[in-house]
Amino acid sequence: MPPRAKFTREEIVDAGLRIVRRRGMGGVTARELGAELGSSARPVFTVFQSMEEVQAEIVKAAREVYNRSVKRGLKQDMAFRSVGMEYIRFAQREPQLFRLLFMTEREEMPDVKDVLFAIDDNHEEILQSVREQYGLSDEDAWTLYRHLWVYTHGIAALCATNVCSFEEKETEEMMTEVFTGVLKNIKAGERHDQSL
Repeated sequence: MPPRAKFTREEIVDAGLRIVRRRGMGGVTARELGAELGSSARPVFTVFQSMEEVQAEIVKAAREVYNRSVKRGLKQDMAFRSVGMEYIRFAQREPQLFRLLFMTEREEMPDVKDVLFAIDDNHEEILQSVREQYGLSDEDAWTLYRHLWVYTHGIAALCATNVCSFEEKETEEMMTEVFTGVLKNIKAGERHDQSL
């Protein structure tokens, strides 16, 4: 009969998240998890088969923390803008989780067209908010989303790695300038197409 679990999956994953927040995923070992729980490493393996399984669950939990930020942004009046700001705030509040989710090297490099589908579970909801709020076609909504994500990711990565910091007002102004410029180009392209 296997030993009874001393800790639940959730308790172990929460301990793992605390370690990641302090030292990144590299700090998550069975020994460190045990220490974080006030135990030996043994109880971890009464619940999980391997450290890879533990790490996969920690990534899922980190993604849930991020998804809550996105959902908060999607509920705002200017949903697309708010989601971008939440992305940057997430990088500022949770730099290690941001690095884990969005700055970890991947085995295969997706094309820029596919990267958002590969790393963000919320891409469809975000695209829908762009289509609805700005009356854009699928193609134009995707163009706007892609440009703003690249710009937003750059700011967030700078914050998450302590390269530099931005005041919220400054970030909002920069995002507005880029958004306005890209949207203006999209609308100018639509007018040009209609005149042909």
